[in-house]
Formats: sequence, C-alpha cells, structure tokens
Amino acid sequence: MGELWTAEKFRSFFHGRFNACKPYVFMLLKSAVIAGGAGIVCGLVGTLFHYAVDKATDIRLQLPWLLYLLPVAGIVIAWLYHIAGLDNDRGTNLILESIRENKRPPLRLAGLIFIGTVLTHLCGGSSGREGAALQIGGSLGSGLGRCLRLSEKQEHILIMCGMSGLFSALFGTPVTATLFSMEVISVGIFHYSAFLPCICSSLVSYKISLFFGVQPVAYHINLLNSQGFDLTWRIALLALACALVSILFCKAMHLSSYLYRRFLTNAYLRAAVGGGLVVIITLLIGTRDYNGAGMDIVGLALGGHARPEAFLLKILLTALTLGAGFKGGEIVPAFFIGSTFGCVAGQFLGLDPSFAAALGLVSVFCGVVNCPIASIILSIELFGSGNVLAFAFACAISYLMSGSYSLYSSQRITYSKLEPTFINAKTK
Repeated sequence: MGELWTAEKFRSFFHGRFNACKPYVFMLLKSAVIAGGAGIVCGLVGTLFHYAVDKATDIRLQLPWLLYLLPVAGIVIAWLYHIAGLDNDRGTNLILESIRENKRPPLRLAGLIFIGTVLTHLCGGSSGREGAALQIGGSLGSGLGRCLRLSEKQEHILIMCGMSGLFSALFGTPVTATLFSMEVISVGIFHYSAFLPCICSSLVSYKISLFFGVQPVAYHINLLNSQGFDLTWRIALLALACALVSILFCKAMHLSSYLYRRFLTNAYLRAAVGGGLVVIITLLIGTRDYNGAGMDIVGLALGGHARPEAFLLKILLTALTLGAGFKGGEIVPAFFIGSTFGCVAGQFLGLDPSFAAALGLVSVFCGVVNCPIASIILSIELFGSGNVLAFAFACAISYLMSGSYSLYSSQRITYSKLEPTFINAKTK
C-alpha cells in the first residue's frame, strides 16, 4: 500500500505541475509556429519592399525628370485609395488603434501602402519607409489573425508581430523592432505578453531578409574617450535641443496635414498641389538631397558632414509630402533630421561631429515616438555598445522634454512622464 500511495502521490504531483505549466508551454509552441509563420510572411514581403523601394530610388537617380511627375504620382495614389474605399486612411495611427481598440486594419492596406510608397520614392517625395513597414506588417498580421480565427487579443499580438517583422526585415534591427512594437502603442506601458511572439517574428523575418541579401543598417562612429562631467552637460544640452527639434517636427507634420485638409478638401487637388510644392522647393534649393529617404545624407552626417539648414529643409519637405497624401514613413526622415542637426549643433558644443550626429539621430527618434527603451537598443544595434550610457542619458532627456508631442496622434500617454500616475492622455 505504501508504494502504491507513493506512486499515486507522485502521479498527482506531476499531473498538477503539468496542468500549471501547460498554458506557458502552449504559448511557447504557439509563438514558435504562428509568430514564426508571421515572420516568414513579413520577411518575404519586407525583402520585396526593400528591393522595390531601392529600385525606385535607383531609377529616380538615373532619370531626374521623374521629379516633375510627382503631382501625377500623388493623384494616382489618391485614386488607388479611393477605389479601395480608404479615402480617410489614417496610416500608422490606424495600426496603433487596432491594437488598443476593436478596429481591424484591412488587408488591402498592405498592397496600397506598398505601391504608394514605391511611387512616392520613384518620383522624389520626401518620405521614409519604416512607417510604411509598420502599416504593411500590421495589416498582414491582422489578416493572418482573421484567417486563423484567433481571438481579438491574440490578433492584437499578431499585429505587433507583423509590425516587428516588417521593421526588422527592412532595417536589420530585430531587437529594436521587437521593443518598438511593444512600446509605441501606449506611452508608459510595455505589452510584455507580446515579447516572445514579437521576437520570434522579428528574428525569423530578419534571417529571411539576410538570406535574400538585405544588409542590416549599421554605422561606425567615433567613440568617446572619456565621460566626465564636462562631457555630460554637453550631451544634456544636445539632447535638450533634439527634444525641441522633435517637437518642431511633430508640429510641422500635424500642421501640414491640417492645412491641406482645411483648404484643399479634394484629395486629388491636395496631392497635385503638395507634389507641385515639393518640385518647386527642390528646384529652388538646387539639390535633390531631400528627395526620397535620404539615407545617404544620414551616412554623411554620421561621418561628420552636414549642412546647417539640412534638418529644417527635411522637416519642411517631409511635412509637405506626407501631409498631401503621399506614402512612406516618418522614421527615416527623423533619422535624417536628428543626425544632420546633431552633427551641426554638436560642433558648437565641442562634441565630435560624428558622435553628435549619432546622438542626435537617436534622441530625435526617441522624442518623436516616445520609446526610450527601443531608442537605447537602436543605438546599440546601429552604433555598437561602446557609448550606451551616453545614448541612454540623452534618450532620457529627450523623452522627458518632448512632453506630450508625438508623430502619431493615436498614441496615448497612459502614464505621466512626470510621475507614476495614470492619465491616459492624448498626444499632440
């Protein structure tokens, strides 16, 4: 009887422990299968998107006259969104709302933003591509969730998987992509339940992009030799200035969109006028540096070379482009603005221009998206960990001093930046 009782006791013990562990094991397997599957889809689409935008950029550089067709490209984009029933498209804001609320981004959004971004880059609109990647990935994740008949909460996680997967494939920063997707939705909250699925999707997508020859973005910058108090206050001042630049960028983006819609209610007219303004300003300044994403200018700034007016012109042309209804993203323009501003401003503060450009890039990014943790990881994936303390310090200042401003009007400040208080406030 004693041996039988002991066997029954052990059987009951392990059965109880197995039942307790079952939800976690199930989540592990589901993340590997479903999130991994999302990563495969996003990796393939992200790779195709990367090469499509690069090819469009190459063609534009070979055929400069394509710039004059920018108004026509805008009209075509407006027409495509109209026939798809997305006249009032909210872009990345819709993706953020779909995770926080019971809204589903339509699957056709992925194709529309893909084509719209390629057309924008082909004809010289000033925009990025990572913001478009968030929309493509989010709509693909939502579509996959509907196909698998997942619950609403599970579909929200899959939307974040899509966001992180496309971002990772396109930019080659898988950890940043994972944390950004978890952090950007609500300021002050990390969606930890999405951590494993998002990192699975991000890593699979990243490996697929590498397999097809997409090179991750990384830069070599001059590292600091010391980090004393004399250097600390210089970094603090630059981070504070970057926070002000991030506010300027956010206000310019929102104001341009409001003014276009206020005075040009017809979407086709908005696109034509906006494209025409970008063409005229490009001809007036006499350079094509501000057309497209401008990653080459980011590279020059990180090498210590930037024009003093570059960040202002990029803000202006990006606001005119995206506000008029052209497609793309705001993240690479934020990199452009931050790196060029940091390169110039850092020299006045006695900082190495290469290091100051990197600091500016990360600080402005942090200020416009309110994601300090993702921004710190971004600095490591782009520039290495040699000066992570300086980047973390700059991100902390930029995050705080950017206040309630954000590129995304649907982003919510769930917890105050000033104290651990639930406020659930709108961003500006």
